[in-house]
Amino acid sequence: MSKQRFLIVGIVLILFQKISLAQETTIHLAKTQLIEAALANNNTIKIAQADEAIATANYKLTDAIFLPQVGFTYSVFNTNNPLNAFGFKLQQKSISTSDFNPDLLNNPKPTSDFTTKLEVKQPLLNMDLMYQRKGAAKQIDLYKFKKERTKEYIAFEAEKAYLQLQLLYKSITVLEEAKQTIEAVLLVTENYFKQGLIQKSDVLNVQIEQATVEYNLIKVKSEIKTTSDFISVLMGNSLGKIYTVDDEKNIVQLEVEKQNDINKRADFMAMQTAIEATDLLIKSSKMSYLPKLNALGSFQLNDNRMLAFSANSYLIGVQLSWDIFKGNSTKNAIIVQTQERNKLTTQLTQQKEQAIFEIEKCKQEIKETTANINVHKTTIKQADEALRILQNRYEQGLAKTSDVMMAASQLSQKKFALAQNIFMLNVHTAFLHFLTTSTK
Repeated sequence: MSKQRFLIVGIVLILFQKISLAQETTIHLAKTQLIEAALANNNTIKIAQADEAIATANYKLTDAIFLPQVGFTYSVFNTNNPLNAFGFKLQQKSISTSDFNPDLLNNPKPTSDFTTKLEVKQPLLNMDLMYQRKGAAKQIDLYKFKKERTKEYIAFEAEKAYLQLQLLYKSITVLEEAKQTIEAVLLVTENYFKQGLIQKSDVLNVQIEQATVEYNLIKVKSEIKTTSDFISVLMGNSLGKIYTVDDEKNIVQLEVEKQNDINKRADFMAMQTAIEATDLLIKSSKMSYLPKLNALGSFQLNDNRMLAFSANSYLIGVQLSWDIFKGNSTKNAIIVQTQERNKLTTQLTQQKEQAIFEIEKCKQEIKETTANINVHKTTIKQADEALRILQNRYEQGLAKTSDVMMAASQLSQKKFALAQNIFMLNVHTAFLHFLTTSTK
């Protein structure tokens, strides 16, 4: 009874899967299309581009160390304060002899002043800001390298996802072949059962194997949908599409012993640039000990009436300022920045060592997988011949049902193993290329 339930459940799942797949949109996709679309539309890359744009904008903020700062104000005041009232009249150039009367000086009438003022400040020499500007320029280079590495990673992920789809469709081919073999065995088995040559359990065992293959087909098709959704995310597309892919091509391996200079890899170049930017920040902090030189100027209009400009004056000069002691804040900031620089240097060394380890590991995996592929190609021929012989013997009543099913299962496993190893070899090859890619 349990075996019959298993068959019923398997049939229901198969029908459900066919209905759900019929509702999906199927699109053929070439690997170059996938990679190009991912590089153009992937959101992770867009975020990296935004980081670069932010760094560029931050660099433009440092233009202020060369450009003047100009301010305009229009102020209205009214006072009976003796000092301010007399000062207003001086600014308005309206002082008369009577204004020196002690009674008027000590008890002035409410006095108004309307001031129009234009102020200009021109930086001349600020060495700390100069190094901050250089550090900001390094940040642009840093995010350019990060963006480049992000593109390389997305291209690798896209290629790996495409290879995954190829493996899944190859799995469907293997399962379909296994299904055909089981159906042929089932036909003979049912005929033997009708003749009373075998027991009902033999028929049920073959039917269970058939349902298992059908169930595995459902699982693979579900994985195709999941992988297709992941590819849609990579390309910045909406979900719900099923992608078909080109057939597996001949494997083109990299020259395993050939290796680019990993010091030129984009992520390492980004970290090296971060170290250089930190060095510039340290120099900027040290330069803050030095005096700063700025030019100042203002032009002013004063009157005791609104929108009247009877008196004007100007002020120009050069200001030298020097922060002699700031409570050791600059000294401690330099210590912190130096420690951060040392940390980055250690991280860079560690990541390069890890990269060398991964490269050597990947090379070894490529060699091992290549050897496994050759072995599996041989064993598939042997398993195929063994199944053919057992099927012939079974049709003649000279072999057991279990022997034929075991041989069919063994052939499928060998084919799966070959497809898996080809997939792994292609992934290792793509990963080795990713690990050894240098900046242009």
